[in-house]
Amino acid sequence: MLLTEFDPNPCAVINPDIIHKRVENFPETVVSVFSHQLFASVAALLDGNVIAETHDADGVWPVYEAVYHGKRFGFCKARVGAPACVGQFEDIIAMGAGRILLLGNCGVLDKRIEDCGIIIPTRAIRDEGTSYHYAPAGDFIEVNTRYIPEFTEVLREFGYPYVQGVTWTTDAFYRETPAKVASRRGMGAVCVEMECAAMQALCNFRGVEFFQYFYAGDNLDHPEWDPRSLSGHSRLSDKEKIALLAFELACRIG
Repeated sequence: MLLTEFDPNPCAVINPDIIHKRVENFPETVVSVFSHQLFASVAALLDGNVIAETHDADGVWPVYEAVYHGKRFGFCKARVGAPACVGQFEDIIAMGAGRILLLGNCGVLDKRIEDCGIIIPTRAIRDEGTSYHYAPAGDFIEVNTRYIPEFTEVLREFGYPYVQGVTWTTDAFYRETPAKVASRRGMGAVCVEMECAAMQALCNFRGVEFFQYFYAGDNLDHPEWDPRSLSGHSRLSDKEKIALLAFELACRIG
């Protein structure tokens, strides 16, 4: 099986530092969200300015400087899907990032998790391809091995309940079949998304700190798909507050 052919050699034919050189005074910590509506809203709220950019066939993706409680951080919109997201953060790590805090929407496999409820993953099911190029083959990868205590303290301080559990990282959201949903639930998954396992594998491989949390979106634990607040415009003010929790964490660990 080709996905078992992990090569630990950090030198590839094309390396990120060929494409992007280190940026002087690049922020150590970069916060990132997936929703373009949420990104635009938080960037405007923090009055960020562009300090760098990544680029690919889809366009140019700016990295902002954002100051929160007097501390300076990077802020960017993450690409959706493991290959695009990992490729983007390879470039951002090459620019000088040493810590990535990532948050985004996920589907829930347990209807008891409320819409926009916060989920902290502790393991990820590797049902995508990208992570296998950054870590030896396996069904799971441990995630968020640092900063859960600090983040749960932030959540307690601001009055947010949360759930911890396994996340299912998949490549194909149109192939989340009832049988696969049941199988992944049997493996302990409480939610499903498209990047977590790969991003943890990338950061482990590059020696960069990584923390990710989700806000619950669509419900797959239902006779029919329930989109709930999946739309980027839905409950945007609530999502802004949830995004700012990442900056609160960044202030305490940066």
